Amino acid sequence: MIIYNKLWETMKKKNVSQYALIKRYGISTGQLDRLRKNENVSTHTLDLLCSILGCGLGDIAEYVNENK
Repeated sequence: MIIYNKLWETMKKKNVSQYALIKRYGISTGQLDRLRKNENVSTHTLDLLCSILGCGLGDIAEYVNENK
């Protein structure tokens, strides 16, 4: 399962709010809701977030093996 807990930490470190993602960068509220719920999001969205935040994928997403 892919989780996005690191996204919120990275946003805080980079001083980028959810409001800024919506208003300045055009990220939809639906996408943010899916990220909050650790649901599926497109690689385009992940690429866009990495670009906005100036970070790597590992700074916003993490794979967690549920079978452990």
